[in-house]
Amino acid sequence: MTPSAADGPVPKGRSRRNFAGARPVMDDVAQLAGVSKQTVSRVLNDHPAVRAETREAVRTAMRTLGYRPSRSARSLASGRTRMLGVISFDAARYGPASTLTAINTAAQDAGYLVSAIALDTADRDTVVRAVDRLSAEGADGVLAIAPQAWVGRALAEAHLDTPLVVLENDLGDGTPLVTSDSETGARTATEHLLRLGHRTVQHVAGPAGWTSADRRLASWRETLQAAGASVPDPLVGDWSADSGYELGRRLAERPDVTAVFASNDQMALGVLRAFHEAGRRVPDDVSVVGYDDIPEAAHLLPPLTTVRTDFAEIGTRSLRLLLARIDGPTEPRVDPVVPVELIVRRSTGPATRG
Repeated sequence: MTPSAADGPVPKGRSRRNFAGARPVMDDVAQLAGVSKQTVSRVLNDHPAVRAETREAVRTAMRTLGYRPSRSARSLASGRTRMLGVISFDAARYGPASTLTAINTAAQDAGYLVSAIALDTADRDTVVRAVDRLSAEGADGVLAIAPQAWVGRALAEAHLDTPLVVLENDLGDGTPLVTSDSETGARTATEHLLRLGHRTVQHVAGPAGWTSADRRLASWRETLQAAGASVPDPLVGDWSADSGYELGRRLAERPDVTAVFASNDQMALGVLRAFHEAGRRVPDDVSVVGYDDIPEAAHLLPPLTTVRTDFAEIGTRSLRLLLARIDGPTEPRVDPVVPVELIVRRSTGPATRG
């Protein structure tokens, strides 16, 4: 359809074809406002070196044309893509998955998109390829959810040239870190059971080499030693309820076992089932504490005492730290350690003496 005179005058430098249906672009805004394309870009990015009347003219042109800036348009003046990269490992587990969800939410609130890469292995070449892919996509910075020690080594050897924040793993080279307070969490859980009168506490540990598992194991051992309690050999699981169940069956055969601290809630769930099948009542005969406070923990039978990890805060805090690093050279003031909280429910109770 050919436009008629009723369509109104065509602004200088502007074709009727564009007004008749083509999506407006930055050049159209610049022509209608009588400014350069660079000035439009500066207005989009809130650059301070734009006069108030010029800024208003550009915004009026955008409203008139119905212009919606793209990510690429917003990046012209700032040199940024408004996209962040996330590298994650074992992303299906509750903790990493919850952290990734929080990162996505916080990034969206800050006006960023997230490109996430989930890796099954983390040798140096795999990590470098992931970083190269994110760099090719124009990531302004990278977050690495790196729960295993060997993942940290691979990241350290990759020598990234983009702003990086690591979660749960200290690379030892000054790279900013955000982590939960596993040491305090394990100590609080163990002390809770000792205060209930249990002579010692068995530990169902996470797999060796996982930083959170290693920290909880060390803190559990140190807490028992400080209390003068005997330190039993830990039983090592793989974070799954299946492993907790198999290890729990071994513990259920021992009448001297009255308290168990599991390094995550899934393994604690398996321990609960094992004791139930063996006729060992929780908490009358044995007390059980988990870790993480998964959504189902309050609905188990009995409801599970556990250490709550604020995965949302870990994700939000790490994103805030990364954005601060992207924005400037000053050292960002973000506390790297996220507190934990013991949530006492009905799976723990006073020790009974035979």
